[in-house]
Amino acid sequence: MEERTLSSDIEISIERLREEDSCGLSSFSCGVDALDTFFHDEILICSKYHYFSSYCARSIADGEIVAVFTLANDAVILGNSDDKDDFIEQSSCKINDEYIPIFQQQTSFPAVNIGHLGVRSDMQSKGIGEQVLDFILNTFIAYDVSGCQFITVDSLNNPDTNKFYVRNGFSFQTNSDMYKPTRRMYLPIELYRNNENEDE
Repeated sequence: MEERTLSSDIEISIERLREEDSCGLSSFSCGVDALDTFFHDEILICSKYHYFSSYCARSIADGEIVAVFTLANDAVILGNSDDKDDFIEQSSCKINDEYIPIFQQQTSFPAVNIGHLGVRSDMQSKGIGEQVLDFILNTFIAYDVSGCQFITVDSLNNPDTNKFYVRNGFSFQTNSDMYKPTRRMYLPIELYRNNENEDE
C-alpha cells in the first residue's frame, strides 16, 4: 500500500515503515513524549509481530520522515444502550436507506483503527495530518478483502487533537470518556464511498 499525495505546503509519499527506518525514527519527534517513546522503542517490533501495520510519510524534497502512523483491525462495539442509540442515530443519516434496517440490528461494526498518528513537530499545521487521513480513507474505500465500515481513533484528549479529528469528519463515540486521557472517535467510510460512487 503506497500512495503519493500532494499538499499546498508539503509534498509527501506514504509507505510502509521498514527496519532500515530505525535511524530516521530515532530523531523523529511529534512533541508528545509517550508517542515519541513508542515510535523510538516499540513501533518496529510491534509491527514485526503483526500487532498492527506501521507507515511513514516522507517529504519528497529530502526523504525525511515527517509523520508516522499505525493501522490495525478494529470494531465499534457499544456496551451501553444510550451510546448505541446515539451511534445508530448519528450514523444512520450517513448510510443508504436500503441498508439501515440491517445496520440497526448489528451488534458490532467492522473498522480499521488509527492506533498512533504523529506529525513531526516542525511540520505540524501544514496539512500533513489531513493527507494521512485522506490516504487511509481512500485505501479503505477501495478495500474489499474484508468488511470495514468505519475508521476509528482514540484521540489524545486535548482541544487541538480533538478539533483536528472533528474537522476531518470524526464523531465522538461516547461521552463517558470525556475526562479520560483519550476520546474514542469514528468516521463512517460508507459516507465517502457513496460520494465517490456519485462522482463516477
